[in-house]
Amino acid sequence: EAVPEVYQAIEVLLEKLRNALLLPEEDGETESPHAFIMVVDDPTGNSYVENLCAPKPDPKLAIRQFRRTREQMIQMGLLNAEADDSQWSEREKELVGQGRRTNLRKEMEAAKKVMQAVREASEANEIMTFPANCSSCNMPGDTRMQMVDIPHFQEVIIMSTTCEHCGFKSNEVKCGGAISDKAKRITLIIEDKDDLSRDILKSETSAFKIPELDLDMYAGTLGGRFTTIEGLLRQVHDELDRRIPFLEGDSAVAERRQRFLQFLSRLEEAADGKQFPLTLTLDDPMAHSYIQNIYAPDPDPNMTIEEYERTFEENEDLGLNDMIVENYDQTANTETA
Repeated sequence: EAVPEVYQAIEVLLEKLRNALLLPEEDGETESPHAFIMVVDDPTGNSYVENLCAPKPDPKLAIRQFRRTREQMIQMGLLNAEADDSQWSEREKELVGQGRRTNLRKEMEAAKKVMQAVREASEANEIMTFPANCSSCNMPGDTRMQMVDIPHFQEVIIMSTTCEHCGFKSNEVKCGGAISDKAKRITLIIEDKDDLSRDILKSETSAFKIPELDLDMYAGTLGGRFTTIEGLLRQVHDELDRRIPFLEGDSAVAERRQRFLQFLSRLEEAADGKQFPLTLTLDDPMAHSYIQNIYAPDPDPNMTIEEYERTFEENEDLGLNDMIVENYDQTANTETA
């Protein structure tokens, strides 16, 4: 009563919240005029919104990753609030987009040195080892690296970590070599168990899908993997079985949980060779993915390989729009000046 303007503003907000509770219970009903968009903006990256269509992508859910600002890093305790610009390191500047070109060049030069060191060790039949903390329990351990030459493709680095404290195991593949001018899409028709034993390299930038299993995985899922098709299916099964929230406990909806368990069962049957045919598609904007051609050097009748131009958005996500490959020494001197 003392401040009617504030009272009216609060009432308007409360009315919108009440209307939000009147939304249709199921999709397909008349669209509500009170529909709204919810945005969760979390600098820590630890928030989660349930995917009601899991394991398929949710058409109503969009996820975007971003670099933290300096203010956010201070709020999270990752940077001293009293730090001046000289203490705002090059790595931290890169996180907010400053000095991106210079850092991309430095990362490329560092990657070349790592590739050369691993290549020399592999030629000498040695395995490189370097210290790293376990991603599960954060205890110190060792990560092993070795270069492998995949016939009819390229050289890759395989990294493996086994934690002696908690037993966690992981392996990942990093691709080397030049960046392809075009993206690549590989489609394979899987007809029998022999096809399941084909080698497959799924890079960390590759998305893959199998429509017959309703499997559609975004780029970045599982990281880089060099295994067989059967092994990849089992890794997807294990990851989804362990790491999908909201399917256990009081929050689990019985119908969604049953649907998801049926999907896992179909995925396991496919890995066991009980479901054919299947269509596997790898879509890699960096063209660093590979499926073994068992007919090599002749063409594979069950496999098609398409090359296509990357979109501007794909180049932006990969950091290629800011990359300078000609006269970069002069550009570096200009930026330094």
